[in-house]
Amino acid sequence: MEFILNEEQEMLKTMARDFLENECPKTLVRQMMEDEVGHSPELWKKMAEVGWLGLVFPEKYGGSEMNFRDLTILCEEMGRAMMPGPFFSTLLLAGIPILEAGTEEQKQEFLPKIASGDIVCTLAVLEEDGDFWPDAVQIKATPRGGDYIISGTKMFVPDAKAADYILVAARTGRSANPEEGITLFMVDATEWGVYVTPLLTMDETRKQYELMLNRVAVPASNIIGEVNQGWPILESMALKARAALCAEMVGGGEWVLETTVNYAKDRIAFGVPIGSFQSIKHKCADMHSGLEYARSLMEWAAEAIKDGSPDTQIAVSMAKSYCGDVYKAVCGDGIQLHGGIGFTWDHDMHLYFKRSRAADAAFGDATYHRGVIAKRFG
Repeated sequence: MEFILNEEQEMLKTMARDFLENECPKTLVRQMMEDEVGHSPELWKKMAEVGWLGLVFPEKYGGSEMNFRDLTILCEEMGRAMMPGPFFSTLLLAGIPILEAGTEEQKQEFLPKIASGDIVCTLAVLEEDGDFWPDAVQIKATPRGGDYIISGTKMFVPDAKAADYILVAARTGRSANPEEGITLFMVDATEWGVYVTPLLTMDETRKQYELMLNRVAVPASNIIGEVNQGWPILESMALKARAALCAEMVGGGEWVLETTVNYAKDRIAFGVPIGSFQSIKHKCADMHSGLEYARSLMEWAAEAIKDGSPDTQIAVSMAKSYCGDVYKAVCGDGIQLHGGIGFTWDHDMHLYFKRSRAADAAFGDATYHRGVIAKRFG
């Protein structure tokens, strides 16, 4: 099976790479790493102007009405550029759940503001154990009049400091089935009782925070989907988030490979480029072949989501497991082939090394998804 980009997709890819090379150089990436918020409003507005923030939204909500495969092309280039900021959390983690499960009033309220760059959103699901599974959602939302009162702590919330709204998963009921009783609330981050604390994590280009909610009142009109029926919405979101992360990993891995090959051509040892040594050639060839397989699986997952294929779940798990392993291996080999310079803070290689670990762990690492595959075919 071969997935070839059409002319419009090739234009999107070329435009995205040119845009990010100009607007998101590594100097900006490192600047955002040092910033507690990790968000550039200037870059955000420019992304809105070129239509990226509403790429998959219908035109009536200010979007471009492109498909999920188009979105992964964009994510691939963002992974290549190591782009910081809340694009992933706003569009994938919050925007798509609103698009899929929100009421018409909620879509009219939030989606045009996302598309225009007027608001930043994120998602808060994980708690103390850090696992993405229904029984881990323990913080409670209690009805009071026309509101719900939410209290508790969420962990590893991406871009919470930059967010205007946070989609919070809270428990509104309990039954024998842990998937039942979870409700999604759009919480205004400026409300009294919302406290955000930075967390020190491996990938400093993608900020994460502890979110504490102390008796925060949320109107019932801000519930996304049905009461007690939030978990299927989160599962649908997670499927797309995993595929988008695979695209990021492929893009980042290809930057590592290209950078390593160029270094091997320029680095002279014993009077010749180190790339002329057979052991270096073999290592680069392994990196290339791994990324080719990763790209094929990523494209299959993206096309399956776009087409609503019955094989979507297995396609995404196969892609996530393989892309995670390959990205980590490619980054490790890239650093090794750069020698001492690859370990220094001044070199950009370590940014990709850390992102590879964080991306692999997000929404289930390679080991978890191999377990999903084994259950399917076991």
